[in-house]
Amino acid sequence: MSLAIIQTGGKQYVVAPGEKLKIEKLEQKEGTKIEFAEVLLKENAGKVELGKPLIEGAVVEGKVLEQKRADKVIILKYKAKKRYKVKKGHKQPYTLVEITKIS
Repeated sequence: MSLAIIQTGGKQYVVAPGEKLKIEKLEQKEGTKIEFAEVLLKENAGKVELGKPLIEGAVVEGKVLEQKRADKVIILKYKAKKRYKVKKGHKQPYTLVEITKIS
């Protein structure tokens, strides 16, 4: 089984072929192929390749499954005895990607 560590959206993810993951929103349409060129580590059949900081020529390929927004998070600010209360909501957009190949 092969795996890799990629970097996208300011975060790092451990990925393997066939895996689905939610990442920060990317401007890609559903059904399109996407390539992640920022590969930090790659492992294949026990052989580990480590980048300094990135591995030259390594690419992780994936397919965009959907563009959605996460569940709503409620933000509530309150100060006792001051008549101060603020309630806000936020839905974070994300992209669901299925990893197809590590090369």
